[in-house]
Amino acid sequence: MVADILVGGAVAVAVSWVALLVGLLIVRPEGPLLTEALRILPDLLRLLRRLAGDRTLPRGVRVRLGLLLAYLVVPVDLIPDFVPVLGYADDAILVVAVLRSVVRGAGVGAVRRHWPGTEDGFAALCRLTGVGHVGGDRRPDDADAG
Repeated sequence: MVADILVGGAVAVAVSWVALLVGLLIVRPEGPLLTEALRILPDLLRLLRRLAGDRTLPRGVRVRLGLLLAYLVVPVDLIPDFVPVLGYADDAILVVAVLRSVVRGAGVGAVRRHWPGTEDGFAALCRLTGVGHVGGDRRPDDADAG
């Protein structure tokens, strides 16, 4: 009886893990976009923290960002970080998927306002999220905010 419960639980965890991996494969950026996501990941993490703290954004957007940040902080990943390249790829894919949703919900202007990186990094972010690059000058204090 106990063995059946343990086996059933292990099967449920394995099936859930495979389902999440398939989901990641479906939403992953194609080709060089994944490489760009990995390259700008530090700036993306700072952007997520800034956006999550912005009270002017819709609550649903902030909840998604909070859940994503919680996932990134928890040491258990779908693919362990010690696996070369793939270990961080799951984090990058989830960040991109949530950012696509955030850009749709909050608008590219809010993302631009909080972007901590370079103009090239922002252009890469726009390619990742599927929105057109919105140029324009940033306020000088944007780079220091956060």
